[in-house]
Amino acid sequence: MRTNRSRKTYLLGTVTLLGLLLAGCSGDSADETQSSSGGAAAPAAAPDQQTQQNQPGQTTEQAPAQGKDTTAQAPDLRVEQRSIIYRGSLSVRVKDVNAAAGQATGIANTAGGFVGGDNRTSGSGAGTATLTLRVPADKFGTVVDQLADLGDEEQRQINTEDVTEQVVDLDARIAVQQARVDSGRKLLGQAKSLDDLVMLEREVATRESDLASLQAKKRNLADLTALSTITVTFLDPDADPVAGPVDDDPPGFLAGLGAGWDALLASLRVLLTVLGALLPWLIALGVPVWAIYYAIRRMRARQTGPASAALATPAPAQPPAQQD
Repeated sequence: MRTNRSRKTYLLGTVTLLGLLLAGCSGDSADETQSSSGGAAAPAAAPDQQTQQNQPGQTTEQAPAQGKDTTAQAPDLRVEQRSIIYRGSLSVRVKDVNAAAGQATGIANTAGGFVGGDNRTSGSGAGTATLTLRVPADKFGTVVDQLADLGDEEQRQINTEDVTEQVVDLDARIAVQQARVDSGRKLLGQAKSLDDLVMLEREVATRESDLASLQAKKRNLADLTALSTITVTFLDPDADPVAGPVDDDPPGFLAGLGAGWDALLASLRVLLTVLGALLPWLIALGVPVWAIYYAIRRMRARQTGPASAALATPAPAQPPAQQD
């Protein structure tokens, strides 16, 4: 009996010990799971903490500690995100200028643009038409190719201008100026005297004017980058070709001689222009002055005439004295 009881006690103690060991292992694993899950959830809770810190009445002393690893976000300057102004010009020789101009207008309207200018001259086989088209920037190349296909292309010139830095600078300046305007309006609402009110109104008006100027520049750049400009000239078969860009003269003696001759001609043109402007004044003032001078000279000649004649007449000879 004692042996059976001892065996039962031994088995019960063993089971109890195993249970305690299993409970400790499960507790350690649970603690590790909680610690790992808590570390993963910490970044997700950061926005909530930042929102609480930005609320009115909350202190922001811990903000630098939480955002010490963050850096300022740089603007996106990839090629597809850059602000580029496209300008193009081309001349095309066609059989019918008016028909080609109508087709060019249809091409611009189909691309989502419009005609900004239309200048046509008609003549016996020498008519021309110059159209200024504004088309979306993403359709610039397609529209240029379509216009060139309307006839025989003679000249093409494409220019691009990257204004990304100007746009970024304007955005920053507009944000700063808007903050200045808002602060000025806030102070204007807190003015307590008439002098302060007048001074703040003047300051707010100046800040608003500067802000409007910056916004106008931004709208102008936005218009130039959103809509490209294409100048196309259609020529009749007998029309003179459009003058292309003039190449610079090669350096040397002939180039210097040509430059000096051009400078001489320009100086002569300026001199003749000045003389032409002064000639009426010289005639209006010179003729009376010359008439007065001529009259005075004649009067002096008449006055000096008798005196000179008297000096020229010899004195009568005196008889010789008789000697005793």
